[in-house]
Amino acid sequence: MKNDNSKIVGRRLVRSYLTSVISISLVLFLVAVACFAWINTSSISNYFKENSTVSVILKGDATEADAQALLEKVSKLGFVKQATCISREQGQKEMEELLGKGFLDVFESSPIPISLEVNLKSDYFSKDSLQMVQQALAAYPAVREVTCQESLVEAMNSNLDTIALVVAAVIALLLIISVALIANTVRLNIYSKRFTIHTMRLVGAKRSFIRKPFLRQAFWQGAIAAAIACGVFTLALYYAHSRIGNMFGLFSKEVIIPIYAIVFVAGILICTLTAAYQVNKLSDISKDDLYL
Repeated sequence: MKNDNSKIVGRRLVRSYLTSVISISLVLFLVAVACFAWINTSSISNYFKENSTVSVILKGDATEADAQALLEKVSKLGFVKQATCISREQGQKEMEELLGKGFLDVFESSPIPISLEVNLKSDYFSKDSLQMVQQALAAYPAVREVTCQESLVEAMNSNLDTIALVVAAVIALLLIISVALIANTVRLNIYSKRFTIHTMRLVGAKRSFIRKPFLRQAFWQGAIAAAIACGVFTLALYYAHSRIGNMFGLFSKEVIIPIYAIVFVAGILICTLTAAYQVNKLSDISKDDLYL
Protein backbone atom coordinates (compact mmCIF):
# COMPACT_ATOMS: atom_id res chain seq x y z
CA MET A 1 0.00 0.00 0.00
CA LYS A 2 2.84 2.36 0.88
CA ASN A 3 4.56 1.64 -2.42
CA ASP A 4 1.37 2.42 -4.34
CA ASN A 5 0.91 5.70 -2.48
CA SER A 6 4.54 6.68 -3.01
CA LYS A 7 4.24 5.93 -6.74
CA ILE A 8 1.11 8.06 -6.99
CA VAL A 9 2.79 10.93 -5.14
CA GLY A 10 5.89 10.53 -7.31
CA ARG A 11 3.86 10.67 -10.52
CA ARG A 12 2.05 13.78 -9.30
CA LEU A 13 5.33 15.49 -8.50
CA VAL A 14 6.74 14.61 -11.91
CA ARG A 15 3.60 15.88 -13.66
CA SER A 16 3.71 19.06 -11.60
CA TYR A 17 7.38 19.60 -12.42
CA LEU A 18 6.87 18.94 -16.14
CA THR A 19 3.87 21.24 -16.24
CA SER A 20 5.82 24.07 -14.68
CA VAL A 21 8.82 23.48 -16.98
CA ILE A 22 6.61 23.48 -20.09
CA SER A 23 4.81 26.63 -18.90
CA ILE A 24 8.10 28.43 -18.31
CA SER A 25 9.54 27.24 -21.64
CA LEU A 26 6.55 28.65 -23.55
CA VAL A 27 6.98 31.99 -21.83
CA LEU A 28 10.72 31.99 -22.57
CA PHE A 29 9.92 31.20 -26.21
CA LEU A 30 7.86 34.41 -26.31
CA VAL A 31 10.86 36.23 -24.82
CA ALA A 32 13.09 34.88 -27.62
CA VAL A 33 10.60 35.91 -30.31
CA ALA A 34 10.20 39.36 -28.75
CA CYS A 35 13.97 39.90 -28.60
CA PHE A 36 14.41 38.70 -32.19
CA ALA A 37 11.66 41.04 -33.43
CA TRP A 38 13.00 44.01 -31.49
CA ILE A 39 16.59 43.56 -32.67
CA ASN A 40 15.53 43.17 -36.32
CA THR A 41 13.12 46.13 -36.39
CA SER A 42 15.87 48.41 -37.70
CA SER A 43 16.93 45.83 -40.33
CA ILE A 44 13.40 45.64 -41.72
CA SER A 45 13.12 49.43 -41.70
CA ASN A 46 16.44 49.77 -43.55
CA TYR A 47 15.30 47.21 -46.13
CA PHE A 48 12.28 49.28 -47.14
CA LYS A 49 14.33 52.48 -47.19
CA GLU A 50 17.13 51.03 -49.30
CA ASN A 51 14.67 49.53 -51.81
CA SER A 52 13.09 52.90 -52.57
CA THR A 53 14.70 54.48 -55.63
CA VAL A 54 15.63 57.91 -56.90
CA SER A 55 15.19 58.25 -60.67
CA VAL A 56 17.91 60.11 -62.56
CA ILE A 57 16.61 60.95 -66.06
CA LEU A 58 19.27 61.77 -68.63
CA LYS A 59 18.96 64.30 -71.44
CA GLY A 60 17.46 63.17 -74.73
CA ASP A 61 20.78 63.30 -76.60
CA ALA A 62 22.63 61.22 -73.98
CA THR A 63 24.13 58.00 -75.32
CA GLU A 64 24.57 54.60 -73.70
CA ALA A 65 28.26 55.43 -73.23
CA ASP A 66 27.31 58.63 -71.39
CA ALA A 67 24.95 56.64 -69.19
CA GLN A 68 27.61 54.05 -68.31
CA ALA A 69 30.14 56.76 -67.51
CA LEU A 70 27.64 58.51 -65.27
CA LEU A 71 26.69 55.18 -63.65
CA GLU A 72 30.33 54.61 -62.63
CA LYS A 73 30.55 58.08 -61.08
CA VAL A 74 27.22 57.82 -59.25
CA SER A 75 28.01 54.35 -57.88
CA LYS A 76 31.09 55.77 -56.11
CA LEU A 77 29.12 58.44 -54.23
CA GLY A 78 29.01 57.94 -50.48
CA PHE A 79 25.22 58.02 -50.18
CA VAL A 80 24.59 55.46 -52.96
CA LYS A 81 24.03 51.83 -52.03
CA GLN A 82 23.37 50.62 -55.58
CA ALA A 83 22.71 52.16 -59.00
CA THR A 84 21.45 50.55 -62.21
CA CYS A 85 21.12 51.86 -65.75
CA ILE A 86 17.76 51.63 -67.55
CA SER A 87 18.36 51.70 -71.32
CA ARG A 88 15.85 53.10 -73.83
CA GLU A 89 14.93 49.56 -74.92
CA GLN A 90 14.35 48.41 -71.35
CA GLY A 91 12.36 51.55 -70.56
CA GLN A 92 10.29 50.98 -73.70
CA LYS A 93 9.50 47.39 -72.66
CA GLU A 94 8.41 48.56 -69.24
CA MET A 95 6.14 51.20 -70.75
CA GLU A 96 4.65 48.63 -73.16
CA GLU A 97 3.83 46.38 -70.22
CA LEU A 98 2.18 49.33 -68.50
CA LEU A 99 0.37 50.99 -71.44
CA GLY A 100 0.22 48.21 -74.00
CA LYS A 101 2.01 47.62 -77.29
CA GLY A 102 1.72 50.21 -80.00
CA PHE A 103 1.64 53.25 -77.74
CA LEU A 104 4.82 54.54 -79.43
CA ASP A 105 3.35 54.40 -82.93
CA VAL A 106 2.29 58.04 -82.71
CA PHE A 107 5.90 59.14 -82.18
CA GLU A 108 8.49 59.46 -84.90
CA SER A 109 11.24 58.50 -82.43
CA SER A 110 11.15 56.95 -79.00
CA PRO A 111 10.51 59.57 -76.28
CA ILE A 112 11.78 57.19 -73.59
CA PRO A 113 15.03 58.58 -72.16
CA ILE A 114 17.91 56.67 -70.64
CA SER A 115 17.72 56.77 -66.85
CA LEU A 116 19.44 55.57 -63.70
CA GLU A 117 17.67 53.97 -60.75
CA VAL A 118 19.58 54.88 -57.58
CA ASN A 119 19.09 53.12 -54.24
CA LEU A 120 20.25 55.23 -51.32
CA LYS A 121 21.75 54.09 -48.06
CA SER A 122 19.19 54.08 -45.26
CA ASP A 123 20.93 56.93 -43.39
CA TYR A 124 20.11 59.31 -46.26
CA PHE A 125 16.41 58.41 -46.39
CA SER A 126 15.07 61.69 -45.01
CA LYS A 127 13.70 64.91 -46.48
CA ASP A 128 16.81 67.02 -45.87
CA SER A 129 19.20 64.33 -47.08
CA LEU A 130 17.12 63.72 -50.20
CA GLN A 131 17.35 67.39 -51.14
CA MET A 132 21.13 67.18 -50.86
CA VAL A 133 21.12 63.99 -52.95
CA GLN A 134 18.97 65.60 -55.66
CA GLN A 135 21.29 68.60 -55.89
CA ALA A 136 24.37 66.39 -56.11
CA LEU A 137 22.90 64.20 -58.87
CA ALA A 138 21.39 67.11 -60.82
CA ALA A 139 24.84 68.77 -61.00
CA TYR A 140 26.03 66.30 -63.64
CA PRO A 141 25.81 67.80 -67.18
CA ALA A 142 24.13 64.73 -68.69
CA VAL A 143 21.26 64.79 -66.16
CA ARG A 144 17.96 66.40 -67.18
CA GLU A 145 15.91 65.68 -64.06
CA VAL A 146 16.12 63.94 -60.69
CA THR A 147 12.85 62.71 -59.23
CA CYS A 148 11.83 61.12 -55.96
CA GLN A 149 8.50 61.07 -54.21
CA GLU A 150 9.16 63.20 -51.13
CA SER A 151 5.60 62.77 -49.86
CA LEU A 152 6.07 58.99 -50.01
CA VAL A 153 9.39 59.30 -48.17
CA GLU A 154 7.81 61.37 -45.39
CA ALA A 155 4.87 58.96 -45.11
CA MET A 156 7.17 55.92 -45.03
CA ASN A 157 9.42 57.46 -42.36
CA SER A 158 6.41 58.37 -40.25
CA ASN A 159 4.85 54.92 -40.60
CA LEU A 160 8.11 53.12 -39.87
CA ASP A 161 8.65 55.22 -36.73
CA THR A 162 5.09 54.46 -35.59
CA ILE A 163 5.54 50.74 -36.25
CA ALA A 164 8.83 50.75 -34.32
CA LEU A 165 7.17 52.40 -31.30
CA VAL A 166 4.26 49.94 -31.38
CA VAL A 167 6.61 46.97 -31.65
CA ALA A 168 8.72 48.30 -28.76
CA ALA A 169 5.62 48.79 -26.59
CA VAL A 170 4.30 45.29 -27.37
CA ILE A 171 7.69 43.72 -26.67
CA ALA A 172 8.01 45.59 -23.34
CA LEU A 173 4.53 44.41 -22.36
CA LEU A 174 5.36 40.82 -23.35
CA LEU A 175 8.54 40.87 -21.29
CA ILE A 176 6.72 42.17 -18.21
CA ILE A 177 4.01 39.53 -18.61
CA SER A 178 6.67 36.87 -19.18
CA VAL A 179 8.53 37.72 -15.97
CA ALA A 180 5.25 37.76 -14.03
CA LEU A 181 4.14 34.38 -15.43
CA ILE A 182 7.46 32.67 -14.76
CA ALA A 183 7.62 34.08 -11.24
CA ASN A 184 4.04 33.02 -10.56
CA THR A 185 4.68 29.48 -11.84
CA VAL A 186 7.72 29.07 -9.57
CA ARG A 187 5.88 30.65 -6.63
CA LEU A 188 2.96 28.23 -6.94
CA ASN A 189 5.33 25.29 -7.24
CA ILE A 190 7.14 26.25 -4.01
CA TYR A 191 3.93 27.23 -2.23
CA SER A 192 2.70 23.66 -2.62
CA LYS A 193 5.67 22.63 -0.43
CA ARG A 194 4.98 25.14 2.36
CA PHE A 195 4.30 22.39 4.92
CA THR A 196 7.70 20.84 4.21
CA ILE A 197 9.38 24.23 4.65
CA HIS A 198 7.51 24.85 7.90
CA THR A 199 8.51 21.43 9.24
CA MET A 200 12.16 22.09 8.42
CA ARG A 201 11.97 25.39 10.30
CA LEU A 202 10.44 23.64 13.34
CA VAL A 203 13.39 21.26 13.59
CA GLY A 204 15.82 24.19 13.54
CA ALA A 205 16.96 24.25 9.89
CA LYS A 206 18.50 27.53 8.76
CA ARG A 207 17.15 29.47 5.82
CA SER A 208 20.27 28.80 3.76
CA PHE A 209 19.83 25.06 4.31
CA ILE A 210 16.13 25.22 3.36
CA ARG A 211 16.81 27.36 0.28
CA LYS A 212 19.53 25.11 -1.13
CA PRO A 213 17.40 22.29 -2.61
CA PHE A 214 14.78 24.73 -3.88
CA LEU A 215 17.41 26.91 -5.56
CA ARG A 216 18.98 23.85 -7.15
CA GLN A 217 15.59 22.74 -8.45
CA ALA A 218 14.78 26.25 -9.68
CA PHE A 219 18.15 26.45 -11.48
CA TRP A 220 17.58 23.23 -13.41
CA GLN A 221 13.95 24.13 -13.96
CA GLY A 222 14.99 27.40 -15.60
CA ALA A 223 17.82 25.76 -17.58
CA ILE A 224 15.67 22.93 -18.94
CA ALA A 225 12.84 25.34 -19.78
CA ALA A 226 15.32 27.63 -21.57
CA ALA A 227 16.73 24.69 -23.58
CA ILE A 228 13.22 23.70 -24.66
CA ALA A 229 12.40 27.32 -25.54
CA CYS A 230 15.58 27.65 -27.64
CA GLY A 231 14.77 24.39 -29.42
CA VAL A 232 11.25 25.54 -30.28
CA PHE A 233 12.61 28.95 -31.34
CA THR A 234 15.12 27.25 -33.67
CA LEU A 235 12.35 25.17 -35.25
CA ALA A 236 10.28 28.32 -35.68
CA LEU A 237 13.19 30.01 -37.50
CA TYR A 238 13.62 27.03 -39.85
CA TYR A 239 9.88 27.06 -40.55
CA ALA A 240 9.92 30.79 -41.23
CA HIS A 241 12.90 30.35 -43.57
CA SER A 242 11.07 27.63 -45.51
CA ARG A 243 7.94 29.78 -45.84
CA ILE A 244 9.31 33.21 -46.76
CA GLY A 245 12.56 32.17 -48.49
CA ASN A 246 14.65 35.15 -49.60
CA MET A 247 12.74 37.55 -47.36
CA PHE A 248 14.31 35.75 -44.40
CA GLY A 249 17.59 37.39 -45.41
CA LEU A 250 16.27 40.63 -43.92
CA PHE A 251 16.81 39.27 -40.44
CA SER A 252 20.21 39.31 -38.77
CA LYS A 253 21.48 35.78 -38.04
CA GLU A 254 24.29 36.99 -35.75
CA VAL A 255 21.81 37.78 -32.98
CA ILE A 256 20.56 34.20 -32.57
CA ILE A 257 23.36 33.08 -30.22
CA PRO A 258 22.99 36.19 -28.00
CA ILE A 259 19.23 35.55 -27.88
CA TYR A 260 19.89 32.00 -26.68
CA ALA A 261 22.12 33.45 -23.96
CA ILE A 262 19.41 35.95 -22.97
CA VAL A 263 16.82 33.17 -22.74
CA PHE A 264 19.06 30.99 -20.54
CA VAL A 265 20.05 33.88 -18.27
CA ALA A 266 16.43 35.07 -17.99
CA GLY A 267 15.08 31.59 -17.27
CA ILE A 268 17.67 30.72 -14.63
CA LEU A 269 17.75 34.15 -13.01
CA ILE A 270 13.99 34.62 -12.73
CA CYS A 271 13.44 31.08 -11.43
CA THR A 272 16.20 31.19 -8.81
CA LEU A 273 15.41 34.71 -7.56
CA THR A 274 11.72 33.90 -7.30
CA ALA A 275 12.50 30.64 -5.50
CA ALA A 276 14.81 32.38 -3.00
CA TYR A 277 12.23 35.09 -2.29
CA GLN A 278 9.37 32.63 -1.91
CA VAL A 279 11.30 30.25 0.39
CA ASN A 280 12.32 33.18 2.61
CA LYS A 281 8.72 34.33 2.73
CA LEU A 282 7.35 30.89 3.57
CA SER A 283 10.03 30.35 6.21
CA ASP A 284 8.46 33.11 8.32
CA ILE A 285 4.84 32.08 7.79
CA SER A 286 2.81 31.14 10.86
CA LYS A 287 1.13 27.77 11.29
CA ASP A 288 -2.34 29.30 10.90
CA ASP A 289 -1.39 30.95 7.62
CA LEU A 290 -0.29 27.64 6.12
CA TYR A 291 -3.92 26.74 5.47
CA LEU A 292 -4.84 30.02 3.77
